[in-house]
Amino acid sequence: QVQLVESGGGLVQAGGSLRLSCAASAGTFTTYATGWFRQAPGKEREFVAAIRWRGGRTVYADSVKGRFTISRDNAKNTVYLQMNSLKSEDTAVYYCAVGNPEAGTSGVHYWGKGTLVTVSL
Repeated sequence: QVQLVESGGGLVQAGGSLRLSCAASAGTFTTYATGWFRQAPGKEREFVAAIRWRGGRTVYADSVKGRFTISRDNAKNTVYLQMNSLKSEDTAVYYCAVGNPEAGTSGVHYWGKGTLVTVSL
């Protein structure tokens, strides 16, 4: 069973930055691709970013490209999402996910419980 624990969410002003962390069970990142999704109130959960387990290639949603960066520290079994130039529309619960996140929610094998990011104007 894969355990995923997110942290780093909070309240930030528009234009600010936050870094989310996802701590995983040992060995997770050598087996699965890892990604971040988000879900705003009243909206469906959407893909944000992913990093492939082999080679570390990264993929981003158009809405965050150039502002968000996903990275991985295999020694710490942790994936990060650095979020810069935050906008009010980035407000959502952010979920860590492993499996095949590029395929969307149907490709996810395991979910974290989420961490709330609120961007104020």
